Amino acid sequence: MVVMFDKDTISRYVSEGWWDNVTLIERFKRNVLKNPNRIAIVDPPNKKDITNLNQERLTYSELYERVKRGASYLLDKGIFKDKTVLVQFPNTIELVIAYLAVWKASAIISPIPLQWRGHEIKQVCNTIRPSMFMVIDNYKGFDHLSMAKQLSEENCLSVSNIVTLSEWSEITKNYKIRDDINETYIDGNDIATIAWTSGTEADPKAAPLTHNNWGFLRFLYDSQKYPGGILNDGEVIAISSPLINMAAIGVGLVPWIIVSGTLVLHHPFDPVIFYNQLVNEGVTFTLMVPAIVVSLLKQGLFNKNLKLRYLAQGAAPPPPWTFVELNKLGIEPINIWGQNEGTGLFSTKENIEDLEKRARAFPWPHNGLRWNQVFYNAMNLKIVDPAGNELKEEGQIGELCYKSPFTMPGYYNQPQFTKKSFDSNGYFCTGDYFQIVDYKTISFFDRKKDIINRGGFKIPTAEIEDLLKKHPKILDAAVVGWPDQRLGELVAAFVVLKPGTNIDLDELKKFMQDQQVAVYKWPEKLVVVDQIPRNPLGKAQKNILRDKVKELASKY
Repeated sequence: MVVMFDKDTISRYVSEGWWDNVTLIERFKRNVLKNPNRIAIVDPPNKKDITNLNQERLTYSELYERVKRGASYLLDKGIFKDKTVLVQFPNTIELVIAYLAVWKASAIISPIPLQWRGHEIKQVCNTIRPSMFMVIDNYKGFDHLSMAKQLSEENCLSVSNIVTLSEWSEITKNYKIRDDINETYIDGNDIATIAWTSGTEADPKAAPLTHNNWGFLRFLYDSQKYPGGILNDGEVIAISSPLINMAAIGVGLVPWIIVSGTLVLHHPFDPVIFYNQLVNEGVTFTLMVPAIVVSLLKQGLFNKNLKLRYLAQGAAPPPPWTFVELNKLGIEPINIWGQNEGTGLFSTKENIEDLEKRARAFPWPHNGLRWNQVFYNAMNLKIVDPAGNELKEEGQIGELCYKSPFTMPGYYNQPQFTKKSFDSNGYFCTGDYFQIVDYKTISFFDRKKDIINRGGFKIPTAEIEDLLKKHPKILDAAVVGWPDQRLGELVAAFVVLKPGTNIDLDELKKFMQDQQVAVYKWPEKLVVVDQIPRNPLGKAQKNILRDKVKELASKY
């Protein structure tokens, strides 16, 4: 039995009312009973092109029928309480059914990016040892099924069950529903999801969140029951990013369940298709990266054709002028910061009225400060200096440490990472620097972690450096971000070569492909140097390399 929170934590959050021990699948079942004929979910319009399956739209009762068939199959295959299912699907109805069916079978789901290859999946499987791997047959010319079979043959996957997307689609339509399908063996303290996050280490970290963790978000989203809730019953919610991490689960899937909404799926991101979905499906709430918001505003595409009530921006700091322009159009802008570990700050009109300040700052729940938006009354955050001392003065900058009913208890099967990330008082130290604006607000300042943010994908530089050093021509390597207007950052590799050798970017990319590394992690800029600048302890001086990148980038 995997229960990661200690008894005292569980008792406290339950007694205070923040956790109600209602699982996500039970919340979904309540929606089925309440709104059986409401449209629950809509496939991407280009589904046929990316999966060879037909686009569908299902009511709540139709979706639940599919979920029960999928869960029956999982149970017959030995997937039950505490078992983990690894899933590599695009944003289609089948992925959402996988979430719900895994929970219906009392198991744990761990979704991963479509871009991941054998290199990343081996690391994942060494940590969670999944009992089943659901995988897309092929995607953009890559044979995912062959990769899965190879991994299984190499004993990298402890799975006797590999299920393709096309097989899963048929299973959920035709498999016989078990007589005991309504029996359940989980409660709110059981793990619902294991997402994957990057830090300074080379290995990805497994971030587990329980049903109670996710259920806590009802205080943010449910306007009918909780002061400061931002969504109404039946909202039409669009997901434009891969349904594998906090952005899509916490700002898409979970609020959809909480408010019994309609979920509009999109994949891969295409601004034209997504805009048409916003119009055609009458989307009322979604999350976009700031670059897309800027583009749509400049093209005049936020107009009367849209029914958006709330628009969240995340993954990068939004330009304040976009908040002002959206508000003029009757759309309430939201500023979001969060991590897979169960951290989240949401600047809404309910807590920061001034639009430009809302774009720059977040609520700072600390020292018993009371909020009209009750979501924040369960949290306690502190800003600390490198020695762990709390900072309290305006203008001071330090690392944000976070404690709330939303936050995970620790990394899954990775105690070495848990020890590094939590302080002695149980605060999760986020690795992000924030600046104190005033007594009630803080603003994002910079990342402490040595990672690259490429289009929302977090890339640990240590992982890429370790891979580069395996190349027979490379003696030493260091990796930093290269600024990019569209994606934010690209991977820039500084390398020291063996005497008498040379290398170009194509050779480096071929090497990464041979190592079965996800394409988004491949170096896109290459700088050959005589030596990597290092301090007396041997640590690469990334500040010097970043200055060099600024100099080189200015010439392009």
